[in-house]
Amino acid sequence: MLRFRIVKDDTKVKFMSIHKLALFLSGAMMVLSVVLLFTRGLNLGIDFTGGLLVEIKTPMAVHIGEVREALSKLSTGAPTIQEFGNGEVMVKIPGKEAAHVTRKELYAEISTLLHNKVEFRRAEYVGPQVGHELIMVGIKAFIYSMIGILLYIWVRFEWQFGITGCIALAHDVCATLLFFTLTQYEFDLSTVAAVLLVAGYSINDTVVVFDRIRENLRKFRKMPLPDVFNLSVNQTLSRTMMTSMMTFLAMLALLIFGPEVIRGFTYAMLVGIVVGTYSSIFVASPILLYMNLRREPAPAKKETELAKQS
Repeated sequence: MLRFRIVKDDTKVKFMSIHKLALFLSGAMMVLSVVLLFTRGLNLGIDFTGGLLVEIKTPMAVHIGEVREALSKLSTGAPTIQEFGNGEVMVKIPGKEAAHVTRKELYAEISTLLHNKVEFRRAEYVGPQVGHELIMVGIKAFIYSMIGILLYIWVRFEWQFGITGCIALAHDVCATLLFFTLTQYEFDLSTVAAVLLVAGYSINDTVVVFDRIRENLRKFRKMPLPDVFNLSVNQTLSRTMMTSMMTFLAMLALLIFGPEVIRGFTYAMLVGIVVGTYSSIFVASPILLYMNLRREPAPAKKETELAKQS
């Protein structure tokens, strides 16, 4: 029977031998992410900045590129155009400029630019106050999720594992935010949902590695910690890579064939999957080396037998 394997079962990669370099690079990335977040900032979507949202329908013969080129001349500001398929288009006009134009004036200008080849479905205005409230809700959702994850890992393992898991999650979030600050892709509520989903995905993978580390700490009580961690990561490597690869391919298909409206969500998921897999191996595990884990001494004979079995 043929079995597809990305990674062999008996790998013996010495991940901990480069843990200092990995931690340095991760720390530098987190610092850069925070600096760019406050200097360059995110390209916040209409959910956070406020603005006008208009849904229109154009004839099937009209290409989305023509719509973008025509509506780029709107006097109310630079709109974001998203296609839903079957000629349905979402026009997002962020900023305060959208508040000073009536629906009638906007409809007339869009109709003129598109040569009256348009059908208006709906128009909604999102005020800046609502956008501010959504930002606060997003921040609170992330903080509460971090607290919940910390308590869960603390109860299931030890406090060292809980703190390490939260640091790894902060690393993943910083990496995702860094991607959006560098690329300036639109950051909206769906992207926030993707970041929280990535946090859950990443902590699931981290917990699997933590569980194997705890098990091996009990089995090999005299083995040096770096060797225990190398053994644990190698034992879970096949599962980690297979899960990440399948999820990544699913998101890649969604990116290629999916609609424009979920593009930010898909980008956040793809970055999160890659970074989450990296952090489980090169961030969460190495940090535990410096968390003063306690181990009870084991009989030398039993230790030798277990080492031979491995």
